[in-house]
Amino acid sequence: MAGIPVGAWAYLAGAVLCASACALPALDPAAETPWGAVALLAALYAFCEWPARWSATGRATWRVPGGSSVPVSAGSFFPVLLAAALLLPPAAAALVAVPGALAAPVEQRPAAPRRIWRAARLAIAAWAAAWAAARTSVAFGGGPDALAAAPGFPYVLLPASVSTLAFCLVLTALDGGILATAERLPLRSAWRGLLPRSLAPHAVHGLAGLMMAVLWRSPYGWPAALFVLLPMYVSCWMFAQVHRERAAHQATIRALVQAVDIKDTYTRGHSERVGHASVLIARELGMDEARLEVIRFAGILHDVGKLGVPTRVLRKDGPLTPEERRVIELHPEYGHEMVRGIGFLGEARAAILHHHERMDGSGYPYGLSGRQIPEFARVVAVADAFDAMTSTRSYRRARPIATALAELERCAGTQFDPRMVRALVRALERHGWEPAVTADDSRDPARRNVPPPRDRPRPPEPPPPGTSEGAADTSRGRAR
Repeated sequence: MAGIPVGAWAYLAGAVLCASACALPALDPAAETPWGAVALLAALYAFCEWPARWSATGRATWRVPGGSSVPVSAGSFFPVLLAAALLLPPAAAALVAVPGALAAPVEQRPAAPRRIWRAARLAIAAWAAAWAAARTSVAFGGGPDALAAAPGFPYVLLPASVSTLAFCLVLTALDGGILATAERLPLRSAWRGLLPRSLAPHAVHGLAGLMMAVLWRSPYGWPAALFVLLPMYVSCWMFAQVHRERAAHQATIRALVQAVDIKDTYTRGHSERVGHASVLIARELGMDEARLEVIRFAGILHDVGKLGVPTRVLRKDGPLTPEERRVIELHPEYGHEMVRGIGFLGEARAAILHHHERMDGSGYPYGLSGRQIPEFARVVAVADAFDAMTSTRSYRRARPIATALAELERCAGTQFDPRMVRALVRALERHGWEPAVTADDSRDPARRNVPPPRDRPRPPEPPPPGTSEGAADTSRGRAR
């Protein structure tokens, strides 16, 4: 819990107070809260969000081959909350969300604040949905019951649509706030993309919630409403399948990276850090979550083409001959050929091919310049050079982060995209960086983090004019 920022704690406290203010009126005896319906809907939602704790229906984390786990979507059963918003007063609808949100499993730690946050945000959203539905119903000349004014189709769609929209907007607003405070995202990008991604699934959930509410009020009663949940279980199963496929993607990436690390022991761990730095840059640029995942793949796999380079060249301790350098400079094309058939990599394939291009057109393999270089490749180029300079290697110590950033800024415009460099600087100011040793120094633990002595010091290869030391290392294809 110590890792949660103070601003996030304050935001969480505010959400809890707001949720309490929304739900407490239901406890007033004068409110005549329909406790039977509240208890039934709350138990139903808790049961739906809890299914995987039992072996009969799966687990809270769906097990996939290889031992990895896949989380069940926390929003799979929002129709229960949206049905409550149409059937109950706002304060009672807020209470429906609390037991299930507190009982549902949490994948990340710390668990307690995450459970409390989830309960608070859902209570506020359910209250807002019920309030919007009731106001729309009153506008139609009915009572506070959202279904009273328009008991038949298509008129009942209006309060249901307004309720769903309110639910979606409140969740989006709250989620953006927690991203800005807990993840320290800039305000301009914390909410970016949240609403467009949420509208379609919430519309589907709203329609299912309306079906539940109508069936609940039908002569068949609440048991008929339970049949609506069957499609939700099917969608949950499909969600698990998607995540199984994603886990397979992750396993593919891990296998390729491990193969590179085994072959080029000088840069062990480099690929993962480049992936992380690429995500930091991309997030500062405001890329959406789907692209963040792809650019992480791009950073992790940028050097996969080294598998096609002779090991003696990769591990050579000294200057490369012109012929060896030409062999090294083929690794982006080797990497592109290796991954071209992997469809889920998307834009990452272009980054693997072009991450050694330069803004002035003097890079390789095709000598692209400026905006001709794919955006992902420009991001990975900066992340690659930064990690190369800030990692201790077998032939030199790591450079200080400030020095590495100054070097990147010096080469911005000629070698690197200035926009990507500025984004990295902002990201490091916000999140910091943990330099790491990537040299294969396990043979002598006493010398870890210290470059080993050499019998005859060899002069380093001079970098091309206007090229940083770290970039010169990566331009040789070593990233050393």
